[in-house]
Amino acid sequence: MRMVRALSAALLTLGLAAAPAAADASPSPSQDGASAPTQAGTSFRTAAEIEQGQPATASGSTGDYLYWSFPADTGQRPTVKATVKLPESHASQTWQIDVYDGLRRRQACQYGPQTRTAAADVSSVELACVLRTVRAWSEPWANDPLPGTYYVRLTATGVATSDLGLPIGSEVRVDSRDIGGSAAVDGSLAEPLVPGVAPKPGQEREDAAVPAGLEPEDGWASGWWSDRWGWTAVGGILAALAGVGGYALTRGSGRPSRAPAA
Repeated sequence: MRMVRALSAALLTLGLAAAPAAADASPSPSQDGASAPTQAGTSFRTAAEIEQGQPATASGSTGDYLYWSFPADTGQRPTVKATVKLPESHASQTWQIDVYDGLRRRQACQYGPQTRTAAADVSSVELACVLRTVRAWSEPWANDPLPGTYYVRLTATGVATSDLGLPIGSEVRVDSRDIGGSAAVDGSLAEPLVPGVAPKPGQEREDAAVPAGLEPEDGWASGWWSDRWGWTAVGGILAALAGVGGYALTRGSGRPSRAPAA
């Protein structure tokens, strides 16, 4: 009976420990709505700010550089997707998306069609870039993704002269998967990498930029909870139960009833 009660208590503790991890793993709600940006920046300084889960659209011309920025926190693995709507008549075009961190270091894509060539009869092209998991801390010489502002740059490369200036439409969306304790490291940044700036509403000049105001919904390093905490607690409970069970099996049934009292 005591073993049953102990096992019940362990299962209850397991449920309580797993609940925060499940809450952290749940995707953030989509922020689709009228507030979604409809313009893109033309440089890092004027990059249009977008939240994760929020689609952003922009019109431009073939040959332009289009920029957006978004926040990414510890434990997230961002996926950047872009769709380019091409003019009815165009030559073969190659489109590419690049992602940079808050220090404007280009981040490699784990997988995804980062570069695609659209033939002359293609009306749109879709691109994607899955980044590495954002780490809480890294060596100064490393190029690991760190929490802070990230920039998305969309552009066409190797465009025919006849296509330069043709109108195009674009849509960009960033979503993240919460990797959890498997990506946890010992250490953290004092501050997120957010040297980025954004233009004031209604102003196009780069000298009218102000510090970027994007951050995760629950603040930076909101994912301090790691499922490692839960599994460590569960491991300790199971070890304790194993010890109790081993003692119960090896101690015997106690003093035989026929043995005289001491």
